[in-house]
Amino acid sequence: MKIISSIDELRDQLRGQLRTAFVPTMGNLHEGHLSLMRLARRHGDPIVASIFVNRLQFGPNEDFDKYPRTFQADVDKLEKEGVYVLFAPTEKDLYPEPQEFRVRPPDDLGDILEGEFRPGFFAGVTTVVLKLLSCVQPSVAVFGKKDYQQLMIVHNMCKQFALPTKIIAAETYRAEDGLALSSRNVYLSSQERAEAPVLFQTLNAVSNAVRDGHSLLPDLERNAMRTLADRGWQPDYVSIRKRVNLLPPSADDLVQGTPLVVLTAAKLGGTRLIDNLEI
Repeated sequence: MKIISSIDELRDQLRGQLRTAFVPTMGNLHEGHLSLMRLARRHGDPIVASIFVNRLQFGPNEDFDKYPRTFQADVDKLEKEGVYVLFAPTEKDLYPEPQEFRVRPPDDLGDILEGEFRPGFFAGVTTVVLKLLSCVQPSVAVFGKKDYQQLMIVHNMCKQFALPTKIIAAETYRAEDGLALSSRNVYLSSQERAEAPVLFQTLNAVSNAVRDGHSLLPDLERNAMRTLADRGWQPDYVSIRKRVNLLPPSADDLVQGTPLVVLTAAKLGGTRLIDNLEI
């Protein structure tokens, strides 16, 4: 595996490759990330991964400085997966001058749910993703469904900018007890880790109620929030939305069986976890 930090060197290395499959990450890789590499291999060759902790998507009181960085362990894992190139730029490599041009998602998608609680987050995400896609110029790029809203925003961005990259959605990779794998799970204490699967259990309860015909969705959302809060969580939202655009479903949508998804974000101790479940 070649480890490259320079954009020019990366482009030289990939020149002439027409089926490159790309998996962008922020490192601290776990089995969920590695499953993305395996999915990428089914859709292209060679496989390019990136590791870059993107300062633009962190708020002033978020965990940029303490975000877990495990570069050598990440390299070992990627080599075992047969990754061809690891693009690991420094901030100076990727942002040689201040990144004054930004990509801002539309308000009706970028300022709801995660965007409401993390202002500016998605502008940071879309800006770095567009730049990474410009550097790698892949045929396909793989993103996980755990970050459901991010996946939708990236997909729509590529479509509206007519980028020649197809976005592949990967199913959320879970531990045996249902907890969605996340780099931030390392922040959980042993007691918090034992409690953490309750988030997915809560999503399942909401999903089952909707499938059983419960049509008072705001009640379901409030009850789920209360359930989490009573167990010591600090929930930001539990929200049932339409998969197609993440808008709240109408009564007609429920009658017509419009595909839905329930999304949540909640703090457990000092760790903020997100998850979702398609209904």
